Amino acid sequence: MLRNFASRHIGPNSSEIEAMLGAIGSPTLDELIEKTVPASIRLPKPLDLPPALSEEEALKTLRGMADTNQVYRSYIGMGYYGTHTPGVILRNILESPAWYTAYTPYQAEISQGRLEALLNFQTMVCDLSGMEIANSSLLDESTAAAEAMVMCRDIQPKGNTFFVSDDCHPQTISLIRTRAEPLGIRILVDTMDNFVPDAEVCFGALFQYPATDGRVRDLQPFIDKAKAVGIPTVVASDLLALVLLKPPGEMGAEIVVGSSQRFGVPMGYGGPHAAFLATRDAHKRRMPGRLIGVSRDAQGKPACRLTLQTREQHIRREKATSNICTAQVLLAVIASMYAVYHGREGITAIAKQVHHRTANLAKTLSDAGLHLRHEQYFDTLCIEVSASQADAILARAAEKRINLRRIGGKALALSLDETVTEQDLQDLAWVFIGKESTLCENKEHSFGALKRQKDFFTHPIFNRFHTETELLRYIYRLQSKDLALTTSMIPLGSCTMKLNATSEMLPVTWESFGGLHPFVPLDQAKGYQRLFSQLELWLAEITGFSAVSLQPNAGSQGEYAGLLVIRRYHQAQGNGVRDVCLIPTSAHGTNPASAVMAGFRVIPVACDGNGNIDLTDFRAKVEKHSAELGAIMVTYPSTHGVFEESIREICQLVHKHGGQIYMDGANMNAQVGLCSPGDIGADVCHLNLHKTFCIPHGGGGPGMGPICVAEHLAAFLPGHSVVPMGHEKAIGEISQAPWGSASILVISWMYIAMMGSEGLTHATKVAILNANYIARRLEDLFPVLYKGSNGRVAHECILDFREWKQRAGIEVEDIAKRLIDYGFHAPTMSWPVPGTLMVEPTESESKAELDRFCDALVSIHGELIAIEKGESDPKNNPLKNAPHPADIIISDDWDRPYTRKQAAYPAPWLNDYKYWPPVSRVDNVYGDRNIFCSCIPMEDYKD
Repeated sequence: MLRNFASRHIGPNSSEIEAMLGAIGSPTLDELIEKTVPASIRLPKPLDLPPALSEEEALKTLRGMADTNQVYRSYIGMGYYGTHTPGVILRNILESPAWYTAYTPYQAEISQGRLEALLNFQTMVCDLSGMEIANSSLLDESTAAAEAMVMCRDIQPKGNTFFVSDDCHPQTISLIRTRAEPLGIRILVDTMDNFVPDAEVCFGALFQYPATDGRVRDLQPFIDKAKAVGIPTVVASDLLALVLLKPPGEMGAEIVVGSSQRFGVPMGYGGPHAAFLATRDAHKRRMPGRLIGVSRDAQGKPACRLTLQTREQHIRREKATSNICTAQVLLAVIASMYAVYHGREGITAIAKQVHHRTANLAKTLSDAGLHLRHEQYFDTLCIEVSASQADAILARAAEKRINLRRIGGKALALSLDETVTEQDLQDLAWVFIGKESTLCENKEHSFGALKRQKDFFTHPIFNRFHTETELLRYIYRLQSKDLALTTSMIPLGSCTMKLNATSEMLPVTWESFGGLHPFVPLDQAKGYQRLFSQLELWLAEITGFSAVSLQPNAGSQGEYAGLLVIRRYHQAQGNGVRDVCLIPTSAHGTNPASAVMAGFRVIPVACDGNGNIDLTDFRAKVEKHSAELGAIMVTYPSTHGVFEESIREICQLVHKHGGQIYMDGANMNAQVGLCSPGDIGADVCHLNLHKTFCIPHGGGGPGMGPICVAEHLAAFLPGHSVVPMGHEKAIGEISQAPWGSASILVISWMYIAMMGSEGLTHATKVAILNANYIARRLEDLFPVLYKGSNGRVAHECILDFREWKQRAGIEVEDIAKRLIDYGFHAPTMSWPVPGTLMVEPTESESKAELDRFCDALVSIHGELIAIEKGESDPKNNPLKNAPHPADIIISDDWDRPYTRKQAAYPAPWLNDYKYWPPVSRVDNVYGDRNIFCSCIPMEDYKD
């Protein structure tokens, strides 16, 4: 009998499920669900989804959709370009589960490989931009520009106007307007020549270099004018152009933003791509996103880690300047490896070829009598034509399956890239001139004073791995330093690290999905449009809502989008005064940060001793703020891993007082097929497709955070300035591309198509079973903090380790690091409760793996007892010294009062396979006191 996909996705088989049910005292799986999920919210009927497809059937169906996409040669530009992904990077990073199944590097000791790759990314960006420090990374260029705007206001808070040059990419201008409006920021869009800096009015300015129409212009005079009165400037730029052009940092810019997409990452109809933000060292504590720094481990060896404000929204909450949570780690790694592989000479050769071919085409068109708008350019030409000429040119372009960009009524633009061949140039010449023409050689074009003088990529890391053999070994050397799902389960609460099946991942790199520019005419993307339509329909059914936007390209962006939709709805009803957002104190830190960004005032709601919303405090605050109540943000099941039985009452009371319910979908893995946000009473929810719906975390990104809304909110869903979206009252852009990171939506489509209604529902039940099994196995050793009224947890449980600080002097961090020696990534540490571990096993882990994890914690409990009894040294013990890398174990200077075997091989399964952490415990305090965020000097590697 053939096994269906669901049986491959779900870890425990029927006999294992029976054994686990016996262990927790439930006669059947359905009885467990009845005791866990309140009867008042359970769905009355199964999900109405198509029958489950086999892996082969799903791939065949999706291939049929993909084949209806038309991959033209696109010269549209606007921040998206064709690129060659080197095969060694494509196969060994983008398509490798050792890279794409890793989690965000919060546990630095088991993340040294991708942290080093991200450090390379930061160095690459700093070198090319001429700046002193860069993050790694942001979601896309437009949102990076919006983050820079807020950063400028933090640097210079006097004025209320942000100047934006009108030659910036139109999608960036539009997204900045979306971001500015709820913050009360005035956006002034005008020509650079009309920029009159006044620090009492203007707090920052944004310029594009090269401009969206290709113009390369000296920004120094404009930056100098702004600097003279204390106004910080932002430059949106192109990394490949900066190989040949004077960097914005040398012109005095305070912030440089952009995308690394053309460094080996397919366009993918919009994403995912790694954006960047680089700035002066003086502003490093104001930077949004993640920053990789170099610290040292307990032995004094260099070790990378996330540094400074990398989770600042969790600490500062409503006072945070950004809600960024998901980065684009996997894509930043690819871009950095592209730079490492090509090196300075290779990247320079690519940039020169792109520019040389652009210059040759420019001369060919100019000699044929066509008028070029600008004399200075890098890869983009803007040709002034009449309306009738434009129509004729575009008709010829269609014959050749070529996409150009029309700017206004009387100009056409084209952008070249590294994939362009001589034949492509011949075709473009024919399209514009109308006859076969000999390409001219333009030997005179240069950048003059704007030519780059400063060297770059001088670090040895960019000068060692230019053969495939060497790069392959470097990739695998870094890979071996990391712990991903390829090694063991990653039981992170609220993060849902489940199987990312190979069949789901395969279509991501199909050319018919990856090769499309996001702004091509819709009739060239029929396959994508069909995929979007089906996925939206399925997600609406699963969530109980009427409409879906797939645009938000991170969970944090989904939160923000959902709240903007609610805010716009209130404004449309004439209730703009409704600006209070109630948020439980247990909420994810991005919740209050998103609410403030969306223009709400955050009012915290207390939680009771069981982790539920304190109904007394909740009712009091709803009554107090009744006239101004805009929304409540609630996570369901709760952040504490419990199905709160008062959820319907909460929703009804908020509605009674005129508010809307935003439900955070972080814990949707406990709802699918059993209950739904729409049926419970929510008005909008976001979904983490990189959690519940199998898009991999990629070491900290990519992610997708679409929002699902009730019918009365559908008209307000995100729109787009370049591609019509059809929402008449749209809130504007949330992401740079119309459908966000479109190319990875195929993963969630495959997952739902192969699971079907029955498979999805069974997966949810098993996720709840697995969590209750772990809770039962461990609760006698480590208290489970929160349970429902029937003594059950939802899909995750919180284990309390706080007593061990008094009993044995052991912190929860010591236990997290000791788990590394057993071959595990620690669960979510000290959130939402300090001194705890929040465990989410997901449905994909087998009973054997769950038992192995539980056995590790049982063994650690024995180590704790030994310390408490005085049988183990209170300061020099396996927990305090964890983790134990190989160089410590084989050291001649072993002076610890426990054996090497106890340190490195504390469990029997380690004799079969042992993951070795590359460093011992990283010194976080040293890293924050000694900020170093570029590639480590090679002499330190030798040490």
